[in-house]
This record gives sequence, structure tokens and C-alpha cells, in this order.
Amino acid sequence: MIKITNLRKSYNGVDAVKIDHLELHPGEVIGLVGNNGAGKTTLFRLLLDLIRRNEGEILSKGNSITQSEDWKSYTAAYIDEGFLIDYLTPEEFFYFVGKLNQLSKADVDDFLSSYHVFFDEAILNKGKYIRDFSKGNQFKIGIIAALLGNPELLILDEPFANLDPSTQLRLVDMIKSMAMERKMCIIVSSHDINHVSEVSSRILLMEKGSIIKDIVGGESAYAEMVDYFKIR
Repeated sequence: MIKITNLRKSYNGVDAVKIDHLELHPGEVIGLVGNNGAGKTTLFRLLLDLIRRNEGEILSKGNSITQSEDWKSYTAAYIDEGFLIDYLTPEEFFYFVGKLNQLSKADVDDFLSSYHVFFDEAILNKGKYIRDFSKGNQFKIGIIAALLGNPELLILDEPFANLDPSTQLRLVDMIKSMAMERKMCIIVSSHDINHVSEVSSRILLMEKGSIIKDIVGGESAYAEMVDYFKIR
């Protein structure tokens, strides 16, 4: 689905991302792990064509993301609250996103009914603007809005950071099922190596902008990450 070749993004002569070759496939859950400044969010912004690369190429389904906009129809992301329209209520925002994806109000309502447990009765019908919700609840809104377009590629930056434990576990189950049932490629950046190892089929360890390890997910991956970060 995604092929990266000789990708480099630098600031003031220092490489923030430098990846010679990387391929991501449908049905994979990719855990992107690294300390602060490793280049995870910069890589996400490059994948979404939000910033210009210095050199290299990113192909999505064989097409350059800078030469074609086809990838936007099957790609969704939630990186931070900048992806929300905070002066709307959640319902207004969902209907707006639904309209962009040619969904009627009834379609959106039907879609949202599947996520009542995930929302935990804290989001809908509260009469509040998005800006007045907690960071965790804003993330819930952001991820469900991203799913409204039924994407094939989903990018989530630090999804577990502000969620309560119950919602974290629900999100783990959601991510696993979406990758398995819909063959969605999901990329998750997180400092939570426990959840990352649990949810990911593959883990990419970043350091100074480069992928230094490409690990199969699971218990052995967790142990390998613990050993790595203990000495950092």
C-alpha cells in the first residue's frame, strides 16, 4: 500500500526523517515507536503531504502522493486537535465529515450507533462544543470522524495517551478487528510500548529519523523494546 524510497526531511541541516526503504501492507497494524524527537510525527506529516520532503518519494498504491490526490479518498488520520473543528458540537462535526464522504445524516447516525460503547455516553447529546471536551474525549471524536470515510489507511498519533484504561482496551480491540476484518493498514505511534506490542503485527523502532529495527509484534517485541529503552 505504501512504499517509501530515499525519503529525507531535514531542518537546519539536521535530518528529522531519513528512510532509505520501507513498505507497508494492507491488513498490517504498524506500531511506530521511539523517544521524543525520533521523527515519528514528522513521518506522519510527510505521509499526509502536510510538509515538503527534501528528497525521496512516497508512493500510495503505486502513485506519488505529491503528484496525485487519489490517496486522500482512502486515507484518514488523527494526529492532534488541529484535525477537529472545535467550535462545532460532535454531532455537527460528524455530519460535516459525513457530508464530505457523501453520507447522509441518517447514514452518519447509523454509523455512530456502532460506537456508543466507545463513546461511553460522554460525547453525544451533551450540547457541548468540541473545544470544551477533555483531550481524551477529543481523541475519541477524532478517531471516529476519521473512520467515517471507511479508510483503507489509518494514521493515529499517540492514541492511548489521554484515554482512560477502559477506552484504551476498547481501542486496542477496535484496531485489531479493523485490520483483520477490513484489511485496513493502520499506523499507530505511541510511547506506550505495552499497548503497541499488544496491538501491532509489526513494530518500527525509530531513532534520529531512521528506522533502526523492524520487529514482529507480540510478547517478544515487548521484551526487545524494554531492553532497548532501558539503556537509552
